[in-house]
Amino acid sequence: MLDFTIILLLILAAAGIGYDIVEILPSEMLAKVTNQEGLRIVSAGFAAFFGGIFGFVVKTAYRRLETQVRQLPVDVLLTRAVGLVIGLLIANLMLAPVFLLPIAPEFSFLKPLLAILGSVMFCYLGVTLADTHGGAFLRLLNPQNVESMLVAEGTLKAISPKVIDTSCIIDGRIEELLNTGFVEGQILVPQFVIQELQTLADAANDMKRIRGRRGLDILNRMKDGFPDRLIIHPIDYQDITTVDAKLVHFASEIHATLLTNDYNLSKVANLQEVSVLNVNDLAHAVRPIYLPGDCLEIKIIKDGKEAAQGIGYLDDGTMVVVEEGRKYVGGGLRIIVTSALQTSAGRMIFAKPYASMMA
Repeated sequence: MLDFTIILLLILAAAGIGYDIVEILPSEMLAKVTNQEGLRIVSAGFAAFFGGIFGFVVKTAYRRLETQVRQLPVDVLLTRAVGLVIGLLIANLMLAPVFLLPIAPEFSFLKPLLAILGSVMFCYLGVTLADTHGGAFLRLLNPQNVESMLVAEGTLKAISPKVIDTSCIIDGRIEELLNTGFVEGQILVPQFVIQELQTLADAANDMKRIRGRRGLDILNRMKDGFPDRLIIHPIDYQDITTVDAKLVHFASEIHATLLTNDYNLSKVANLQEVSVLNVNDLAHAVRPIYLPGDCLEIKIIKDGKEAAQGIGYLDDGTMVVVEEGRKYVGGGLRIIVTSALQTSAGRMIFAKPYASMMA
C-alpha cells in the first residue's frame, strides 16, 4: 500500500506541475495555441508519465534503505541518530551569523546554499563520529551497567577496532580468521585502501592486476559475510602521500589495531606506538611443532647436499632433510622426526624414513 501511495502522489504532483507549467510559457507562444486547455492536458499527461517513473525509482530506493536500516543493530541506529541531530544543531549554530551578514540582493542565493552545504557536511561528520565512538557514547548514557563499571576500573578493556591494510586483504588469510572468530571487533577498511586495490586491478602489469582483483573479490566476500562488522570508512588524508603512512596515522587517531602482514609497516607502526596484529606472526606462532619421534607424510622434492639425503617441505614452507631419502625423490614417504633446528632463515627438520627406523 505504501508503494502505491508513493507512486500515486508523485504522479499527481507531476501532473499538477505539468498542468500549471503552461502559465509560464511566453505570451507570444500562448497566442499561437488555439486550444490551451488541450495543451494543459497533454502537458499534464507527459508530466504524469515521468512522475510515475520517478515514483518507481523513489519507491525502490526507499525499500532498499528500509532493508538496510532493518539490518542495523539498535545501538548503531541510536548513535547515528544522535550524531545526526548533534550535527544539525552545530550546523545551525555556526551558520546563524552567516545570515546576519549584509549580502547584495544578486548574491542572496548564497545564504540558503551555504545552509544546505553546512547542514550536509556536519550531519555526515556527526554520523561518522557516531560510528567511530558510538560505544563510548552508549556507556555515557548507561554508566551503571556491569561492562561500563569493569571498563572504568580497568578490569575489562573495550575491543579496539581493527584497521586492515592492502597486503592483508590480498593475502586472504584474514577472511579465514574472521570465519573462525579469532579476530574480534569492527574491521575498518579506509577508502584509500580500496583506491589502492582498484589501482592494482587496473594496472598494465599482469601480476599487479591479478593481485588487485583478488583483493577486491576477497573484500566483497568479507562484506557479504560480515556486513555488520566490515565498514568502509571514507577517511583520507590529502597531506599524506603514502598509503602506509595514512594507515598508521588513521590507526593512531582512533586508537585502533593495525592488521597487516607487511614486516616494514609493522615496524613503523610499533615505532609510533600503534598496536599491530601481523598475520605472518600468527601463522608462525600456531604452526605445528614436530618433536623427535613424530611421524608424518611428506613428498621428497629434490636431492640434499649430503649423500643419500632428500629434501621435502611442509605446507608452511618448513624444510625437511630426510636421511636416506634421495632414492625417494619424486614420491611420497612416511618419515620419523629425529631433530629440529631453528636458524635465522627459518626452521629445519631432520628425519629418517619410517621403514628404516622400524627395521
